[in-house]
Amino acid sequence: MNIVYNATGIDVSLSDIGAHMNRTPESLTHQDRRSAMNAWIRALDYTKNSNEASGVTLCGMLDDLADTHGERVALLGEGEQLSYRELAARANRYARWAIARGFVPGDVICLMMANCPEYVAIWLGLTRAGCAVALLNTNLLADPLLHSIRTVGPAGLIVGDSLVPPVAALIDQLPPDLPIWQQGASRHEHWPVIGTELARYDGAPLSIEERPPPKARDRALLIYTSGTTGLPKAANITHARVMEWSFWFAGMMDTQPGDRMYDCLPMYHSVGGLVAIGALLVKGGSVLIRGRFSASRFWDDVVDGDCTIFQYIGELCRYLAISPPHPKERLHRLRLACGNGLQGDVWEIVQRRFAIPRILEFYAATEGSVSLYNCEGKVGAIGRVPPFLAHRFPVALIRCDPDTGTPLRDAAGFCIACGPDEVGEAIGQVHGLAHGQGQSPARQFDGYTDERASAAKLLHGVFTSDDCWYRTGDLMRKDASGYFYFVDRSGDTFRWKGENVSTTEVAAAIRAFPGVTEAVVFGVTVPGHEGRAGMAAITTDATFDITGLRAHLSATLPGYAQPLFVRCSRALDVTGTFKLVKGKLVEEGYMNTDDPVWFNDRVSGQFVICDAGVLRSINEKTLRL
Repeated sequence: MNIVYNATGIDVSLSDIGAHMNRTPESLTHQDRRSAMNAWIRALDYTKNSNEASGVTLCGMLDDLADTHGERVALLGEGEQLSYRELAARANRYARWAIARGFVPGDVICLMMANCPEYVAIWLGLTRAGCAVALLNTNLLADPLLHSIRTVGPAGLIVGDSLVPPVAALIDQLPPDLPIWQQGASRHEHWPVIGTELARYDGAPLSIEERPPPKARDRALLIYTSGTTGLPKAANITHARVMEWSFWFAGMMDTQPGDRMYDCLPMYHSVGGLVAIGALLVKGGSVLIRGRFSASRFWDDVVDGDCTIFQYIGELCRYLAISPPHPKERLHRLRLACGNGLQGDVWEIVQRRFAIPRILEFYAATEGSVSLYNCEGKVGAIGRVPPFLAHRFPVALIRCDPDTGTPLRDAAGFCIACGPDEVGEAIGQVHGLAHGQGQSPARQFDGYTDERASAAKLLHGVFTSDDCWYRTGDLMRKDASGYFYFVDRSGDTFRWKGENVSTTEVAAAIRAFPGVTEAVVFGVTVPGHEGRAGMAAITTDATFDITGLRAHLSATLPGYAQPLFVRCSRALDVTGTFKLVKGKLVEEGYMNTDDPVWFNDRVSGQFVICDAGVLRSINEKTLRL
């Protein structure tokens, strides 16, 4: 028997899959290979079925899910939960509220709330009304928050009661006619509480006459990414992409009605707010939602909440690995950990110490066309593209200038592909640009609200004169077996605490402080920690006050973006075009310089000079950064 799957235009037979699995490395067991094969088949099959259901969207599925699963728990928060029936009814009320308020299809509504079940109900309901929901980063303050709101041109804004202060601080700079609602207890005298309005609307399914359902290619969400330069950019996420992510990960994780996902990742990001939610809902599972990660209560939550899956980022796992023993750490029912950024040394510790049967590491770009999955459990790898899918999901590594990041080209003008284990920038071929038709959403690039930013992410004439590829901005290497390994971020960002940090944004905040005459920001490695921590090299005048700088940064930047190290230099090197040079500064880091370097000590709440004792404390992991 040779069954042929055609999922989103992918023709693949079981014999092709079997041939691929037989070519996996000898170090992998038969069980590893079989598990990986089943994951790929399910993902292809589920995605095929979701695409064949004409016009279906996740928000449009809710009523059917409610009929099927009824009172089964869908979402659990701290002190609250929603069954499938309650979730559908709540979303329908938000949809009718939006219609009654005069919002029309295509309007953007900003949402700024902490993690909770209501967060999901709100964006599902607003998207059913045809609106696009911009998921604001709850850590942002001042100018970055203002920019994030302005860049999407919202018709309205909903803010959770705990996040009223940073929005209220911007009220004089927001459009005077922008309506704002609070969700939760009243904290602002001029903003109505959305909950009191919601009660008057019916929770029954919407009719076509009330509001036709959105189409697959309509925009559902705007998810912000720092990209490679500048302030946050809002990536367009269509309903088709929401569906593809939900069903693809449901297949990869083999989600079932009996599964419960532990999700403590930010819901304004695609993984914590969409993948972890959608992959469970479409198969009748449930999600345990927490506001943030806590190593001390993680195992209590997982065991007492009867979770079977948890969504991770590498830093989360590292904290668990260095945490003291917990009496429940091996009493769980976890069958799978799914996420990204898990380094090899931590991977083995976590899997062995906590007896987690399977780890599914993946790599994906929110707005891009590059995705990799490590279904085989290859320690340290972020994933691969199986040979039988390589022609449908092309991913390549290309050589780039190490100083400028510019792709290198050969005599014919084409980009130069990297060889085995050679580091290069990852790119993915794009089809169906800007709402194209007939292609998988995963291979389309819907861009940002900023057209110039969208154009900057595309590379033309890569291997042929008329091809187009999406630039991830990530440096990787690929081994002889086809597994990809993450190396670093290129350009002007670094990743810390699971967040991409824009160096230009941080540098601008530092330069705005009195006494700072110049600043350059970059990422540096810190032993025992994932990603790169922020470091700034600055020049100052006589009025500079390091104590005041810390207070200024705390008021203008989220915690993860505030530099951990500040180096005070007499002068900073510049190029012939007066651009600051980072290469040598990155190489010297915070240890190999004669310049004074301050450490942003979160324990004492002040900058302290990096003497031998401080450096020893950092390197011995005795400080929580």
